[in-house]
Amino acid sequence: MKTTLNLLTAIFVTLLISCGGKEEKKKEGFSYQKKAPTEQTAAPKPEKVLASKKIDLSNKGIGPIKSLKLDAEIDPKMVTHGADVFKKMCTACHRSDKKFIGPSPKNILDRRTPEWVMNMILNPDEMTQKDPLAKELLIEFNGSPMANQNLSEEDARAVLEYFRTLK
Repeated sequence: MKTTLNLLTAIFVTLLISCGGKEEKKKEGFSYQKKAPTEQTAAPKPEKVLASKKIDLSNKGIGPIKSLKLDAEIDPKMVTHGADVFKKMCTACHRSDKKFIGPSPKNILDRRTPEWVMNMILNPDEMTQKDPLAKELLIEFNGSPMANQNLSEEDARAVLEYFRTLK
């Protein structure tokens, strides 16, 4: 019994000596202290403008409408028809006054050409495949493509006239 006690004491003393006593140089490790900021000479990143906010009044889009001249006066009969078509065919994804599944058409003609808007209504599949701005919109709106509602040019023109009233 005495031998076992002496042996355990020797092991215990050996452990104490090996764990402490010597002061070794500590390597620099993880620290919670903030280090001085390094200077950056790179120019600040320009803010990215969302596709729905971009202004592009030169792009006419891809589709059947190559040129479109809008009258100075808004046609109230056409607006009524366009509002009706918009309500029936477009409100599942678009709200006239705010972003929804798709962008709001409010003030759209301040950002896009009438031809681009008409081509997007009439030819959304090809527009989202080939038009750079339509591609960006597709990405911005989580890959939700605009459905082709197969509207006639007359209906699409009436919807465009309705959009002119959304200020």
